[in-house]
Amino acid sequence: MDVLVVGLGVIGTTYGLVFKQAGHNVEHYIREGSRKRNIKRLSVSLLDGRKTTKGIETTSEYTVLTCSKRAYDMIVISITQGKIADVMQEIKHAGIAGTVLLCCNIWYDKQQLHEMMTGYHYVLGFPVAGGSLRKGDTEEDMKLDACLFNHFMLEREDHTTIPNYQNIYQLFTSCNIKLEHPHDMLEWTWIHMAVNAAVISVAGKHGDITNSSEAARRLMNSVSLLKNVIKVIRETTKIVASRGVTLSKYYNELWFYKLPACLSARFMKRMFARNQLTRRIMELHGDTSDLLYICNSVYQTGTTAHVPAPLFYSYMDEITKKLNH
Repeated sequence: MDVLVVGLGVIGTTYGLVFKQAGHNVEHYIREGSRKRNIKRLSVSLLDGRKTTKGIETTSEYTVLTCSKRAYDMIVISITQGKIADVMQEIKHAGIAGTVLLCCNIWYDKQQLHEMMTGYHYVLGFPVAGGSLRKGDTEEDMKLDACLFNHFMLEREDHTTIPNYQNIYQLFTSCNIKLEHPHDMLEWTWIHMAVNAAVISVAGKHGDITNSSEAARRLMNSVSLLKNVIKVIRETTKIVASRGVTLSKYYNELWFYKLPACLSARFMKRMFARNQLTRRIMELHGDTSDLLYICNSVYQTGTTAHVPAPLFYSYMDEITKKLNH
């Protein structure tokens, strides 16, 4: 397949790497004026969880090919802070065509999303990967430290009208990545954001959100903090329910948080201690602006709809005070 990745971020580049390794053509659209426009190579350290549950540490070089066509089989958009409309305007202005795989945090409703995506076939997904990018040894190099799980969330075929769903399915299959299909991909994303907002709010209250790696480590090692996380997740998922989502349809995702908080917290601490992939993805997500976008999206919806979530709101208010000092 001909794949265009918009930008040179962690998620797009991580999947771009494995697509390319499986024999697909992968190019990047990097806008004029971007500081990443001169990047030619990335040194990649990947904890690869496609073959074993513990993951295999690999290193490789990734050569960045820039956009050379006007039509692609798939355009991968994984953008932070909900800036979908800006990216779509850029792609339209450049005259680039193709089915869009939109795989990022989305708090918009279906109507808002349809309006942003006008003129394009699109399918929703969600990455099960993470990492961090940092400067390389020269102006043409960067370093990517990432982890990749063996599955990817993708909207059900009967919920989308894209013409090449099976081709996208085969693309992931060719990379040894299994696809999982939730009841509704957009609602699932809202739930995922709500759970993350709870985790971030507890970590940020008891640590430094601008040093997210250290805050995450502190959280993962503490039964007490994880117990708080469970309680806050119960609040933030009610905010999702206020948007008309039937939470019972996501039993597989949420049953764990219905257990007694002390029990769930002990299970979580044990999981983080034993599962290197899960621990790594928590430690590597260091984009403070994106973390705050997730939290603020949930916070604003909850307060506007007057959904009771006292712990979450108080934690977010404390984080805001910390950041303003």
